[in-house]
Amino acid sequence: MPSPTQRVLALVPERLRPVLLKHRTLVKFLVVGGTCFVLTMLINFGLKTTVLQNKPVLALTIATVVTTVISYVLNRQWSFRAVGRKREAAGFFVVSALAVGVNDLPLVASRYLFDFRTPDVSHFAQELADFFSGMIVGTLLAMAFRFWAMNRFVFTELSERAAGHQQPGRAPERV
Repeated sequence: MPSPTQRVLALVPERLRPVLLKHRTLVKFLVVGGTCFVLTMLINFGLKTTVLQNKPVLALTIATVVTTVISYVLNRQWSFRAVGRKREAAGFFVVSALAVGVNDLPLVASRYLFDFRTPDVSHFAQELADFFSGMIVGTLLAMAFRFWAMNRFVFTELSERAAGHQQPGRAPERV
């Protein structure tokens, strides 16, 4: 029976398969990130249109924190397959806390440094600036920071499951 990876690769054009296999950790990280991005957008939008109408930075921060917990579980179990260590979760949440700040900075700059807020601009322009600065620019900056920091400081060891798939005599590869 083919593995889940083999089933997915069967759907991908032949010439892209080696690239996906070579960069599988990054691909998995991006799938988790894309999923969490959609969830962050939904939570952020829900908060901004209801209980946090006048607090866009807080709405984005709460949405990012909620999806960070989901991201931890998905990245640990699937993207990085790291060995469980006591300081792994702490490292993940330290990196994620820093990344929340990185994610919020463009929105803070847009709203409070460049004054893209009503009454200085229309409500539509304000919401467009919020989306672009917080959800697009902030998320891209935070994603790059998270990938680098998670790979470098948090998920540094292979799990037994991932290491068990290596051929004898070969050094384990990052999965």
